[in-house]
Amino acid sequence: MEIIKPEQIKPGMYIKVYQKIKDKDKERKQRIEGLVIARKHGNEAGATFTVRRIIKGVGVEWTLPVFSPTLEKVELIKSTRPRRAKLYYIRRKSQKQIRKSLRKVEQPKAEIQVSSEAQVTEAK
Repeated sequence: MEIIKPEQIKPGMYIKVYQKIKDKDKERKQRIEGLVIARKHGNEAGATFTVRRIIKGVGVEWTLPVFSPTLEKVELIKSTRPRRAKLYYIRRKSQKQIRKSLRKVEQPKAEIQVSSEAQVTEAK
């Protein structure tokens, strides 16, 4: 994995972000991993990027500031070349995939009935 600067983050990248979080007196690291679906506000002080990941069947998104002192490092897992600047359509796509998997559970019952009827007509 390649360590990149937060300024180099673009939509379509799969990244791991290590962020420092302060809990009372302790300081710990949180790892956020996923697909970058948006980068907003260019290179100004308030620039942000959005990372999306599906955890246990639920889509989770984090909006993180690019120029934050809490960001420890960013690792690039893999990079793709999207055709759009904002990949918001990924939200709907993941929901469709879940629906398709639910349909597959219901379909085998119908297929078994159809195939058994076909065997009965072939036997006659």
